[in-house]
Amino acid sequence: MASTETRNMVLDAATVCEDKKGDDTKILELDPMDSGFTDFFLITSGINEKQTQAIAEGIELELKRKFATYPNSVEGRKLGEWILMDYVDFVVHIFLKDRREYYDIERLRKSARSLDVNELKAALTEKTLAAREKASVKAAVATKVSAKGVSTKSTAVKKAVKSAARKTTRKAAVHGKK
Repeated sequence: MASTETRNMVLDAATVCEDKKGDDTKILELDPMDSGFTDFFLITSGINEKQTQAIAEGIELELKRKFATYPNSVEGRKLGEWILMDYVDFVVHIFLKDRREYYDIERLRKSARSLDVNELKAALTEKTLAAREKASVKAAVATKVSAKGVSTKSTAVKKAVKSAARKTTRKAAVHGKK
């Protein structure tokens, strides 16, 4: 199962594709049984080599800036016909339109589930809200525990003060009788 950070990286990479006017951007969530090497394919197209190179550069800069991560390897950047960026947990494919039609990766990965960018955002929002709720429950429990600990400590302090007061009273009484 892909981590939340991986999903966020894929979402940010898809956003860069849209910002750089990538065409027909798709996210494929690969079946773990079918493909054990990565969790997602991000596929987009460009009109010319300069655009595909700009998309690849934009993705690399954005993920470096936000997540301090670099691709494990990059293939095809010079030619720009098919740029493959391997981030281990996901792979980015940036094609020229005719190359994308020729290789038709979507057809090769029939078992993959196609995700919409909005669907991925909704899933991440749901996970974030669940994590926040879980954290607030943990915080409430921790507050109760610490409150009990404080009351126990204050009770111990009160007992120590009372005990010291009794000893002082006894000493004064003993010294007063002599």
